[in-house]
Amino acid sequence: MPKVKYYYDTEKLSYQILKQKKSVTFSYILLFIVAAALFGFLSFIALLNTPYFETPKDKIQAREIENFKINYAILNKKMDQIEHVLEAIEERDNNIYRIYFNTAPISDEQRKSGLGGVNRFKKLEGYNNSDLVINTHKRLDTLAKQLVIQSKSLDEIVRLARDKEDLLAAIPAIQPVKNEDLKRMASGYGYRSDPFTKIRKFHKGMDFTAKTGTPIFATGDGIIKRADSKATGYGKHIVIKHGFGYETLYAHLSKYNKRPGEKVKRGDIIGYVGSTGRSQASHLHYEVTKDGENINPINFYYGDISAKEFVILSQLADSENQSLD
Repeated sequence: MPKVKYYYDTEKLSYQILKQKKSVTFSYILLFIVAAALFGFLSFIALLNTPYFETPKDKIQAREIENFKINYAILNKKMDQIEHVLEAIEERDNNIYRIYFNTAPISDEQRKSGLGGVNRFKKLEGYNNSDLVINTHKRLDTLAKQLVIQSKSLDEIVRLARDKEDLLAAIPAIQPVKNEDLKRMASGYGYRSDPFTKIRKFHKGMDFTAKTGTPIFATGDGIIKRADSKATGYGKHIVIKHGFGYETLYAHLSKYNKRPGEKVKRGDIIGYVGSTGRSQASHLHYEVTKDGENINPINFYYGDISAKEFVILSQLADSENQSLD
């Protein structure tokens, strides 16, 4: 039973029943409908933003985002493997290749330099997965930089290897006369007694006694710089320019087997033992120079003699006897 409302009528001096106007009733009904609609709309919006209610489009987007995350996770795992392999290559590059070729290693700072400065990933900021995307791109940039530096380093190693191969071929590494052709090692490098004046003076090379006509071999690859008898005291002699600062001289020859300008390989016959020039007996006087300075030839006979033979030869070379020129 609906409640009845009364009001006091001062004219009639009595309580009268309050009758509500139809327009007011309609306004209340309309207000209720608007409030209910607004509440329903807000509830619907809130429901759309909860995980309990997803549209087909939301489900597709959620699936794409999950696939996106999985792909980035796989990409990062692959980058982990690439970084591991690259670190191993860098380790060998610094501690094997560069040490072998006597070249300074590349520091970590140098390998990873040039990655700072301007923020290149600003456009990727502000999204739900920005950190994942930005970090992945940064790792890719770092790997790309390291690969470029490592590629250049390997190019340098290849060049050094080629130079090393040429250097090893150029170094005078064998005896100029075979052991079986030697009578003896007559005189070594250092102060010796001059055979003519008997005065003690510095002997710049080594003397090998052998029969006239015994073959003389180039001790390293090079080019015949001179083959003449114009230098005082050396008689017929040959000078080979090996490169890398090395030159060798072969003196007192009986005859030449090569001419100036000819290329020679280690082991090629360049001439024959004799006793021309300032010489007391048939022998080969042999010198080695590096950057214009004479050095002891005995330090280079590692190409064709054993350790035992080297010790014997070294003992003979150290004995302060008389030279033959």
